[in-house]
Amino acid sequence: MSNIPAYSSITTPDEHPPRRNGSPIIINEPHEVELAPRSLSHSPGFEAPISSLRPERKRTLGIDVPGAVHSIVTPKTKKEPHADSKLVIIMVGLPARGKSYIVKKLRRYLNWLQYETKIFNVGNLRRNNRAMQRGDQTAKFFDPENKEMKHIRDNMALEVLENLLEWLAQGGRVAIHDATNSTVERRILLMNRLRDFPNIKVLLLESLCNDPKILERNFRLKLLGPDYKDKPAAEALADFKSRVSNYEKAYEPIGDLEEAENIAYCKIINVGKKVIAYNINCYLSGQCVFYLMNFNLEARQIFLTRHGESLDNITGRIGGDAQLSPRGKRYARALEKFIKEQRVRFAFDLVRRRQDQESEWVSRGLEPLEEEDHGEIESSGTPEQVFKARAENITNRQFTVWTSMLRRAMETGAAFDPDEYDIKHIRFLNEINAAGCEGMTYPEIKEKYPKEYASRQENKLFYRYPGIGGESYLDVIHRTQTMIVELERMRESCLIITHRVVMRILLGYLLDWAREQMPHMDIPMHT
Repeated sequence: MSNIPAYSSITTPDEHPPRRNGSPIIINEPHEVELAPRSLSHSPGFEAPISSLRPERKRTLGIDVPGAVHSIVTPKTKKEPHADSKLVIIMVGLPARGKSYIVKKLRRYLNWLQYETKIFNVGNLRRNNRAMQRGDQTAKFFDPENKEMKHIRDNMALEVLENLLEWLAQGGRVAIHDATNSTVERRILLMNRLRDFPNIKVLLLESLCNDPKILERNFRLKLLGPDYKDKPAAEALADFKSRVSNYEKAYEPIGDLEEAENIAYCKIINVGKKVIAYNINCYLSGQCVFYLMNFNLEARQIFLTRHGESLDNITGRIGGDAQLSPRGKRYARALEKFIKEQRVRFAFDLVRRRQDQESEWVSRGLEPLEEEDHGEIESSGTPEQVFKARAENITNRQFTVWTSMLRRAMETGAAFDPDEYDIKHIRFLNEINAAGCEGMTYPEIKEKYPKEYASRQENKLFYRYPGIGGESYLDVIHRTQTMIVELERMRESCLIITHRVVMRILLGYLLDWAREQMPHMDIPMHT
């Protein structure tokens, strides 16, 4: 560490306030410093006019919620740079620590919130580079003692950073540099380039894992990737573990040096079981950290459905709080039966997939992974009894049913036994508020409010219904943000009984659909 140059910055004597002991979340807020080289004004004997010592004013964008927050901008403030209008996330961590998994979920979430986000992966550049394809990409390429290969890896990391910066300049909001970036020297290289862009905030995001079961599964999943295509499993696994070992020799986790330089960072340990955050001083960074505290790897089911047909659906009227029609009530009963069957089918399919995966590892010359213990049957029962015990254990897990607080949705959920299901009625899942258009048909709206009808057809995502309480799709996105975070946090399977607009928005997140597609999804009745 002593031979590695420190980040160039201005420091203050009281950058390290005491931490809060006993909490898995550690958030310190020291004085902000500039990542910039020391200038002549810091040289001994230099005297400058008072006016030249005044720093250039930088405005922070602060809270920025598309469609819900409008900042007043004057000709004067328009010229002042915003210090946090863009965000670059630099991933840090050893291979097979879930970095790519984390950034894909984060990209999906931020894009869903309408912050344009893109991942820039250094490994993809290496694999797609023709010159690299002709060279050695085994573990030797990642040996920290191989100076030539280290130089190549650093140049690729910088090339990806340049692509990232070009994309941000064209209008992107959040860019993710997806690589190991496992040494202080590499991170200095990236940070020194980024300090030329005062409108960009930086968040270092480190993924750590010390759970041997998760690591072994991650190692084996790498065998299915492009680096080890058509290679013998045992040979490929040995090579990948050798690659990881090479990284471990030089690995320097985020820590004291980053804190001394007041650099924002977040550590995710064992896929969110523990999160450490430091100096999160940007709205977008805060959104990222909050989301990353709330997801897990549990296999489960998530069902979404519209409520059963209502009396207003028969006449084509939007909004309102109508009861179910006789057809809608039949759908509610059929839905309960369908979910019960799907719970059993999911359990058997999940156990079968896990067994098939174990058989594949063995057939490829690898040891089976250790399975969790399900009691006495697990150790002494027949294969059929073990299979059934595992499936029953999954089937008997808690299952949650969410409905909106509108009558047609609650009546659809009434067929579910509250002794068997955890049932919740949630206002966040209510249909979009059409305000002055509630209770009308679309032909009536077109005739009475032709301009409103045309505006909605032109841009459904941003259009807000007129009148008190009227909502847009963007309003509903931010209203249901709590539901998305809870879906990521909870380990139980879940059925959501809601409405067409809300279902489009939730599916837009779960299926990673573009903002242009989301408002136009076809969601027929009884879907």
